[in-house]
Amino acid sequence: MNPQISKETKVLVVDDQVLAKGYMKYSLEELGFNQITYVDRAQHALNKIRHEHYDLIICSYNLKKDHDGYHLYDQLKHNGELEPSTAFIFISADTTSDLVHSIVELQPDDFLAKPFTVNDLDKRLTKVLVRKRALKKVYRYMGKGQLSKALAEVELFLSEPKNAEFFPLALKTKGELLLACGHYEQAKEFYQAIINVQSFTWAQLGLVNAHIRLNEDDEAEKLVLELAFKSDSQLAAYDLLSALHIKQKDFDVALECVVMATEISPRNIRRHRTALDLSRITHDYETQFDAAKKIVRFAKDSIHDKPENYLNVARAGIDFAMTADESETYNLLKQANEYVKQFKSAFPKAELHDQIKVIDARLLYLQDEKENAKALLDQLAEENWELESMDALLDKAKAFHELGLYEKSNNIMDVIEQRCKKDEKQGSLFLHYVKQEKQERSTIKQTPKELNNTAVAFYRRGDLEDALRVFRQAFTVMPKNIAIALNLLQAITMNENTNKSDISIQKLIDNCIRVIENGELNDEQFERYQKVREMLHESA
Repeated sequence: MNPQISKETKVLVVDDQVLAKGYMKYSLEELGFNQITYVDRAQHALNKIRHEHYDLIICSYNLKKDHDGYHLYDQLKHNGELEPSTAFIFISADTTSDLVHSIVELQPDDFLAKPFTVNDLDKRLTKVLVRKRALKKVYRYMGKGQLSKALAEVELFLSEPKNAEFFPLALKTKGELLLACGHYEQAKEFYQAIINVQSFTWAQLGLVNAHIRLNEDDEAEKLVLELAFKSDSQLAAYDLLSALHIKQKDFDVALECVVMATEISPRNIRRHRTALDLSRITHDYETQFDAAKKIVRFAKDSIHDKPENYLNVARAGIDFAMTADESETYNLLKQANEYVKQFKSAFPKAELHDQIKVIDARLLYLQDEKENAKALLDQLAEENWELESMDALLDKAKAFHELGLYEKSNNIMDVIEQRCKKDEKQGSLFLHYVKQEKQERSTIKQTPKELNNTAVAFYRRGDLEDALRVFRQAFTVMPKNIAIALNLLQAITMNENTNKSDISIQKLIDNCIRVIENGELNDEQFERYQKVREMLHESA
């Protein structure tokens, strides 16, 4: 280790194991480091980083006190709280596939497996710190947000042959800066030129990004699909595919891509939240419930652990129960109650009484205790909306709508939409969902189960026009429900006044068939489906 580098380097060590911390202290001091700060929790590290600059952060991947080395780095990167000039190195005795995928995804400056020698540490730190120092002028401009100056500086760096050792990193940085500065056409040409020489994964991913920004979606999709089959680019490819389909408002496919990514690297909380938002938009209640549960699971005891996480599982469970068969409803309500208990146990001091009342009211409604549910809602604080979270307000709007208090529900939805437009942190997906909910609730007053029951009653009376109208509403809010899809398909087939060659009706028929054939039918449903298909074939 160059004595000058070690002397000037300010180090933060994040580790909660006493022996490991002692060995790290001995090793760093052997290498000449003397500006060393030690913390044993991610939250303490976060506070330090927000108030002081560090040249090097050495962090345990698994912190037993709050299991949060992964989440710490993810949050620092996502929020832009880690200076580009700061080197970040993970250390861990764990080398499982989950960790490997996380390292590929997060891309820290290095990863060091335990046990390691002082010599091993010397080689790794020297390599990383020399690399950071070489590009320090570029990183300084990036840290100040002066991206155009950073781009000019990296161009100058690449023009000097003495820097050849660091050209791969400088080229990668140049591509990122071209995109960040909005030079999309130039970025596309740059990445293509790199790929023509050597097919670096980062250059291929950068080219996809450039295509997306230039609205060249076909080219982007073709290239990113190839990258989805490569282990070192799989996660990034699924993220890009998801972004591409969100841009095209193809939310079902976007959700599939996000779910695939969460299965590969399950610890990424933001990805689960994207899955939650997309499943709301697509009315995929089962995936919404699953995503909410995973957020609780992987955020537990971390800096992402919040009371709202537990309540969101209960809310998602209630949403799912609204559309599920009676045989599933009891189990879903039991799970919803269990997460409310977990919330009370994990956050005994959290004062969210109104939110619990809303959840309890919705649970009572599902048990046909409407009067008791209304009595609970009457106890809520009068329009104390500014202090409540978006999810809490949304749940309240749903509760009022389910109990027929449409004006109150609409007023809350208006407040949510206005807050969404003012708060960029909510994101475009959540705003899209809110607008969609407002539109659907303005025309569809009944709950999912009520819609199906009403449509079945119309059908049995021979009122095919009204049956078809209500089944279509039911399919709008329950597009994954096999029974609804089959009922709707049968109503379309039996209604002689329906123009089955109409494009919108044909699309509806195709959607029903896709849901039915992708699901599992019982014997009675299978027999009905065969008859309906025969009738459709004859009418065609």
